[in-house]
Amino acid sequence: MPYDPALAERVRKLVARRKNFTEKKMFCGVGFLLAGNMCVGVWKEWLIVRLGPDDAEAALREPHVKEFDITGKAMRGWAMVGPGGLEGDDDLSRWCEAAIKFVRTLPEK
Repeated sequence: MPYDPALAERVRKLVARRKNFTEKKMFCGVGFLLAGNMCVGVWKEWLIVRLGPDDAEAALREPHVKEFDITGKAMRGWAMVGPGGLEGDDDLSRWCEAAIKFVRTLPEK
């Protein structure tokens, strides 16, 4: 399974009502871009979130979270949230909102 379609649909529902979001197949998964910047994505059963360096570092101390590393080189400012951290819609929404908050600080592409 390249990515969990049910998780992707949950994310899609959260971002579909927002302006400037696009969806793109990438890294054997699916990414959701805000104003051209990668914001959140789904890879296998993991949610990928772009949080910025400080918030990503803090996120790593939470259960079910690890560095975003699917190539052997961790990406600073990003985190991966496993299924145990995404069970409820509130959990998923919290992670997506944190990523949206950070990505809104970036210039549009």
